[in-house]
Amino acid sequence: MLVDLLGVRGSTAAPGLPFVRYGGHTSCLALRSGPEAAPGLLLDAGTGLRMLQPGPFRGAVLLTHLHWDHVQGLPFAPALLDPAAEVEVVVPAAPGTAPVDALLPMFSPPAFPVRPDELHPEWRFSAMTAEARFGDWTVRTADVRHKGGRTVGIRVERDGRSLVYLPDHDLAEPDPAALELARGADLLVHDAQYLASEIAVYRGFGHSTVERACAFADAAAAGRLLLAHHAPTRTDDELDALAARLPRTPGGTPTTVAREGDRLEV
Repeated sequence: MLVDLLGVRGSTAAPGLPFVRYGGHTSCLALRSGPEAAPGLLLDAGTGLRMLQPGPFRGAVLLTHLHWDHVQGLPFAPALLDPAAEVEVVVPAAPGTAPVDALLPMFSPPAFPVRPDELHPEWRFSAMTAEARFGDWTVRTADVRHKGGRTVGIRVERDGRSLVYLPDHDLAEPDPAALELARGADLLVHDAQYLASEIAVYRGFGHSTVERACAFADAAAAGRLLLAHHAPTRTDDELDALAARLPRTPGGTPTTVAREGDRLEV
């Protein structure tokens, strides 16, 4: 399993010179079975979705939740708008809400001129479930703690390897469902928006600290930790310093700071 990091910022895109090396696009990962394979699964649809390689995308887009930094790329990604594209958008809608209707607050006037079901005739919208298969990808989800609507963590398995994606996760208190989802993952991609020294200002915003993400990775016995969903104010130099300070968690889990454009093998 290969993972292309198309967007690793949180909350809002971060353009400008201080953000060039780690990238300014918001959350989006592309998964493929091998170097010659086309991406078959997308995790979230932030502005990083625009960076998906040209050509028609055929596969599923799994949304962890519906905050703007995780869906804004949907109307602007050439690969998904290609006439030959075949896209399933999987939405963590609230019970009783149709998946496409859950997207309307973002994608309808006056917020936006085009409804999601008007973007492409071959797009389908389905509800997120606890377990599903998308081709050869096996997916499990769990509701996790994050402020402002239903949020799921996603576990993807293929060919005996596993990735767990928790880009928005409040660890102010234990979250047993998320811990069970992440247990033993080969790669854990986790919310690291804040530092412990900053959290007093942002308490209750629904995000984790780097330090809590590290402790969570150790508790889950993850093989590797990828710190992601960087604060939009976190500069390249600050992320360099973080990477130098944390090659491993306190428990010894190898740790990497997510960088837009990188490709990881799981």
